[in-house]
Amino acid sequence: MRKKTSPAEGPDGLVYQCRLSLSSATLEMVADLIRAHLKKIGSRWRKLPPGKIALIVLAALRHDQRLSDMAGSNDVSASTVRRWLLEVVALLAARAPRLERALKKVTRSGGEVVLIDGTLVRTRRRTGEENRPNYSGKHKVHGLLFLALTDERGNLLWISAARPGRSSEITTARHMDDDPDDPVIVTGRKAARGRPLTDAEKQANRLVSRERAANEHGFADLKSWRVLTKLRMNAEHGTALLRALLVLTNAEISR
Repeated sequence: MRKKTSPAEGPDGLVYQCRLSLSSATLEMVADLIRAHLKKIGSRWRKLPPGKIALIVLAALRHDQRLSDMAGSNDVSASTVRRWLLEVVALLAARAPRLERALKKVTRSGGEVVLIDGTLVRTRRRTGEENRPNYSGKHKVHGLLFLALTDERGNLLWISAARPGRSSEITTARHMDDDPDDPVIVTGRKAARGRPLTDAEKQANRLVSRERAANEHGFADLKSWRVLTKLRMNAEHGTALLRALLVLTNAEISR
């Protein structure tokens, strides 16, 4: 005789709660952006209110929650959550400071030096020749290279556009409006075959390494967003995502 039993979890999926380690001010900032955007485009209705949409998007960015899981627990489709995510990322990225404005802001506040460093954000490996430039021989993984500016306290000021993972951080930095006779960007020096570093160059390298600690603090704040564990986006969307996270990070942290 066949037993009439039901699954232990019941007919409906179980829903669990997860604490979101963000301030209410950040949540309200994102919700306000959504409200302003809906008003601008003349949209009068969404499946959920702006505050709830902001919460779902922030949870997906902070904890890298699967979109299908977020959709199921809020009675919407995964494609709807994906559309909300891309929409909010674009709104936030538009608020990210560009390089000229970031440097002018530092100058107005009396600053004279900013720190620049690069970080590799891992991406999923894809087939085809187009993905080969994203392989980093230094890190032995596929990824996208981003340069970031911070002030001397480690506050993030600017994020560059994504570069292929195989790009060199120093070469990329030196190509950013740098005059070899009057360098704007000071980087460490490497010894070459038959040409060891001088004592002055070694001392300069030690000074550069010491100041990089501020950059590392800035990158640590940025990578607290777990969506960066492994990007599932191309370079264009990756750039928008990093710049959106820059805005969110600065909303949460200010040294």
